[in-house]
Amino acid sequence: MPNFRIQTPCDAEEAEFHRLWGPWALVTPTAVASILSGFTAPWWVCGGWAIDAFTDSSRVHSDIDVAMFRADLPALRKALDGHLHIWSAGPDGIRPLDERFPEMPDNAEQVWLRQDATSPWVLDVLLTPDRDGAWVNKRDDSWVAPLDQATWVDAAGIRYLNPELVLIFKVKHARPKDRTDLERTWPKLNDAQRTTLRTYVDRQHPTHAWLPLMT
Repeated sequence: MPNFRIQTPCDAEEAEFHRLWGPWALVTPTAVASILSGFTAPWWVCGGWAIDAFTDSSRVHSDIDVAMFRADLPALRKALDGHLHIWSAGPDGIRPLDERFPEMPDNAEQVWLRQDATSPWVLDVLLTPDRDGAWVNKRDDSWVAPLDQATWVDAAGIRYLNPELVLIFKVKHARPKDRTDLERTWPKLNDAQRTTLRTYVDRQHPTHAWLPLMT
């Protein structure tokens, strides 16, 4: 496992997280591919790093979000056994997935990975529902698409969530960094991607502050 640099907290909330649970490492998509080299099921980068890749621009990131199908969690545990510790993360807190707690809590939608208790967290893995191997929007389970239509692959072979879908998942909280991601992505979206994003926001959040920006 490489010696990753440690993320510096950018605000009081992140500093408190570090104090309670430990720091996050600064990991790039290329490093993710190395960390997950033994995991053969599909995974993809989402969040701000996916926007970086699509727009060929960058901003500061506090961590990296990677997604995979929840059904493939047993395969991830097998691939990482002896290499990284896996912790479930959900509304009831975090706990290791090991012989003491072998079952993933039903209400937990993420797993965090680190080498050991003295090491930083390296990955936050989002567990995505699937339907016969197709991607399902966890906020609207009627929205189903083949994984190859919900994601794209760069020249290095790294898979990313489509930018309009990344932004859809950012709408709810709409933090300053999310608005920045919208502003740098919107000019590069094609008409179909713009329609998908604008229609979703208009339907789910009809008074959202982003709507005037999507013209």
